[in-house]
This record gives sequence, C-alpha cells and structure tokens, in this order.
Amino acid sequence: MGKFEYSLGLNELKSKDLRLWQALIGEFMGNLILNFFACGACTQPEDGTFKALAFGLGVFMAITVSSKEFYLIDHLVNCVFQQIVGHLSGGHVNPAVTVAMLVAGRISLLRALFYIVFQCLGAIAGTAAVKTLLDADYHNGLGHTSLAANISELQGLGIEFFLGLVLVLTVFGACDANKPDSRYTAPLAIGMAVTLGHLGTIRYTGASMNPARTVGTAFATDNWNAHWVYWAGPVLGGVAAALLYTQVLEAKELPKSSEAAEKYRTHADERE
Repeated sequence: MGKFEYSLGLNELKSKDLRLWQALIGEFMGNLILNFFACGACTQPEDGTFKALAFGLGVFMAITVSSKEFYLIDHLVNCVFQQIVGHLSGGHVNPAVTVAMLVAGRISLLRALFYIVFQCLGAIAGTAAVKTLLDADYHNGLGHTSLAANISELQGLGIEFFLGLVLVLTVFGACDANKPDSRYTAPLAIGMAVTLGHLGTIRYTGASMNPARTVGTAFATDNWNAHWVYWAGPVLGGVAAALLYTQVLEAKELPKSSEAAEKYRTHADERE
C-alpha cells in the first residue's frame, strides 16, 4: 500500500490490530450517553435538585446542586467516558478534538471522518432517547444550545472559539506522552475544562464546545438557527490549539533512565 493510501488511513479498514470499528462504537456510545445525561439534566425544573450523582466510577462525586448548574453533568460524563472509551478511540467524544488530532497528525483522515459521523449519530441517538422517554411537557428545549438574545453570531463564534481552544489545549496537555504522570488525571482535567466553560459562558451560547452535542439537540428540536457557529467556533479553536501546542507548548521528551544516570554521574564527577 502506497504512502498516500496509508496517510488516508485506508489500511485501518482491514486491520484488526487498529480496532477501528471498536473505536467507532466507543465514540458512538460516548456521545450517546453524553447527550442523554446532559439533555436529561436540562429537562429538570428550575427548582429541582440533583443528589448523589455517580456515573460508573463508583462514587465519583456526591453533590447537591440546583438544575441551573447542569454543566456539572457534562463534566461528570466527560470524566466517565474518558475512562470507558479512552483505550479504544482516545476518548475524543467531540468533533473539535478529532479535527485537532487530525491537524496534529495523531490520526488519519479516514478515522477522523468516521469518528465525526459516529459522534454525531451517537449525539442524535442520545437526545432522541430523552425526547422519547419523557413527555413533551418535560422537554424544556432538551438543552439545545442557542445564542442569547443580545449575542450576535460573530460574538457567539468568538466565545465558542475560545472554549474550543481551552478545551483542546487541555486535552493535548493532559494526554501528552512526554508527561506520563498526567494520564492519571487526564479525565478529571478535561472534565474540569468543560465545567469551567459552562460556568463562564453557558448564559451566552449554551457553552456547546462540542459540535456533535449541538447536532443532537438541533435534530431533535428542528432548531438549526446559527448552527454553523457551533461547528466553526469549537473546530477552529481546536485547530488553533493543536498548532499552538504541537509547535510551542508540547513537553520535551524525557531522557531515558540510562542517559539521566550518566548525566548525574558526570555532574557528580565535576563536583568532585
């Protein structure tokens, strides 16, 4: 197979070792449950509360919050699914992250395209499940992300760009192979980036940060107003983050233990 075909990722269609199809199922399930819980949380009444939230990690966090603070659901689900599908697909669960990884040369074009399709399908399925299981009186917009009344599309684009930038920088930093200790805290760090994004901007754009998430709710509510903002913003922010991290911020490769020991001996000899 030629270099061009390999760079496109055509070899991944037949390779069992690369586990493309398992990865696609992982991305589908990740977005399905992300939208199921995020949209489900948004259907709660304004005076409701959530108690003892635990998402498959045992008792990850026990909290009591008002339903206005449903950004915590996104945070928890992101943490959980980094653990569940991270080993299969890298746990992207977000087209903005996938495009950033493509730009950084971490995944092939074919894999990136498949990821995005399955992420959107998963988000549509997750939102559809909430819409089907709950009576229309409880839908409350299903958590669809939309621009506030006085926020222009350009302003929304800027907000979502910044959110995508911060989120993807966090992903690259937390998953840097040259920072091995960070892999233990990567799901928490990524989840916290989502939480902070919601804390700061949910009132203005809905703090999507994830085009697939917005596709799911747009499909269910048939509301496509300013939809391009929720693709262009996070994706462009993710691309900027990929370039910034790989060209400027990426950690340097750690010296091998033998090299480090040799350098230590050399410095010790010099001191003597």
